[in-house]
Amino acid sequence: MKKYDKLPSSSVFLFVSFTTLRFVCSQTLPNCILNIQWSSSSSMDSSKCGAGNWGGFNNYSCCGEAFDAYLYALAQRANQTRRIYLNSKQQQNCIASMKAMDKDIDICGIEKLTGGAGGCSSYTTTDVFTNLGDRLRDLGDDCGLLGSNGTCTACLKRWEEIGGGSSDNNEANLCRFAVLITLTSNRLEDEKWIHEVYNCLSMQNLTSAAVLNDTTGNETENASSGKSNRKSGKLLLIIGLVGIGVVVVIAFAAWVWFRRKKKLHFPTIRDTSYNSLSGETNILKISVKEIYTATGNLSASNYIGQGIAGKVYKGVLSSGQHVAVKHIINDGHIETFVREIASLSQVRHPNLVALLGYCEKEDECFLVYELCHNGDLSEWLYGKDRTLSWIKRLEIAIDSARGLWFLHTYPQGRIIHRDIKPTNILISADFQAKLSDFGLSKVMDVGQSYVSSEVRGTWGYVDPEYRMNRHVNALGDVYSFGIVLLQLLSGQKVINLNTSKPMTLNKMAKFLTRGGNITDFADPKLNGEYSKEAFDLVVKLALLCTGIKKDRPSMEQVVLRLEKALNISTQQNSYID
Repeated sequence: MKKYDKLPSSSVFLFVSFTTLRFVCSQTLPNCILNIQWSSSSSMDSSKCGAGNWGGFNNYSCCGEAFDAYLYALAQRANQTRRIYLNSKQQQNCIASMKAMDKDIDICGIEKLTGGAGGCSSYTTTDVFTNLGDRLRDLGDDCGLLGSNGTCTACLKRWEEIGGGSSDNNEANLCRFAVLITLTSNRLEDEKWIHEVYNCLSMQNLTSAAVLNDTTGNETENASSGKSNRKSGKLLLIIGLVGIGVVVVIAFAAWVWFRRKKKLHFPTIRDTSYNSLSGETNILKISVKEIYTATGNLSASNYIGQGIAGKVYKGVLSSGQHVAVKHIINDGHIETFVREIASLSQVRHPNLVALLGYCEKEDECFLVYELCHNGDLSEWLYGKDRTLSWIKRLEIAIDSARGLWFLHTYPQGRIIHRDIKPTNILISADFQAKLSDFGLSKVMDVGQSYVSSEVRGTWGYVDPEYRMNRHVNALGDVYSFGIVLLQLLSGQKVINLNTSKPMTLNKMAKFLTRGGNITDFADPKLNGEYSKEAFDLVVKLALLCTGIKKDRPSMEQVVLRLEKALNISTQQNSYID
């Protein structure tokens, strides 16, 4: 405990109670969708209370630990799903599970944070960023340095201001806690900071008591009124739950019917190209007959590869347009895949393969993309009859990096590809590189630091840190791109199996930069025709991309450094194509 001696005793209490979650009793029942973990040993024992009542929002100050645990669980769920509040049924299940640990938990004000009533109660974390973005950033800034003199005051004041323009006290509270949950959902790994924020806000009184409570009176009166109001409200609650049950049954029946009848539809999209956001583009619905005619009945002679969800065939539509057709068999994952592709159908960029159309049937569907006539990067790196000059390699690297930069900064939510590798970098007829195969992609809110997910991707290209913590973020793509850069430099596979002691590309490059001859790493197909200065710059960039996550560059920085290497190379006429 020595490193936390400077914290107030209540803050230490909060920190200890949170950091020992894995060792205390967890009573979350299966029907509660939250992972609420807390110790009931001190929750309602007034002699052991150690957390505040959030300025009067809680009716009883000894609810603090349980209420904080509930907020933390909401933040965990928000990080995974972007949803902030539970609906009334979900919430009642969780309150019931908490009552198994303490029968008086329902006087703690948790029921006031119910979702689904519109306004802030229905916000997702995306809505918070969109509608309360400036205030969210201000709160993060003012609460970012808790522990300094006056910092808690600034944090508290900023939190108080959120929702201050609402005439409805309940709505103000819902907005305020929605922003807090969103803020903490992006910093779940920083538990100490979260505990300090919770301690700051829960132990203080806001300047306007009316903003925080629906009723007036002191703490004892609030507690007793909460209990009496609970009794008078039970009948209404029962009636409400019965009504909700009826609605749920009807909705479930309608959902089952809809699932049996529904077809998969792609939305009308707006062309968000690199240079223009104007003009509408419709994704074409293509008949099964045309698909089979275009591909010669999925002829083996037209087979060009295998993607995440199915085989890919080249073809020519009746319009004369050359296309690549992905054939997806319904194996239980078709809806997830199509939904991801549909969300990406709005994205347009010169360095991303464009989705042009679709065709749907009961047990299969087809996705139609622009055809890249020159195959993929893997064919050019490892094909016996194909070679890439140094300049072409740099141009392909820059094109691919620009595509990733666009995805990682997409305004409607950062898109993480998760499967960057040479076979997913296609080469168009005019030798422009385009990223393809978004079947594993994830979309993140702009303010999210990561989303948790099962480990997916291709062996050798997956970020080792992602394999350990399962945190998906843009820096995982940066790692994969760094491996691709090393392949462009060396012309070698991810791991060299031709030696007695197999070595990964990044380890081999590190070894050569620490005293060996870095030119030994160059692809023999280059025949020494490359700028040594530019080569060294790109090697160092690739090793930075595959290094420790916190030291990795953004894709914008990667693009700038690659452009510098290209400028150096083109200035040396002997290395120009």
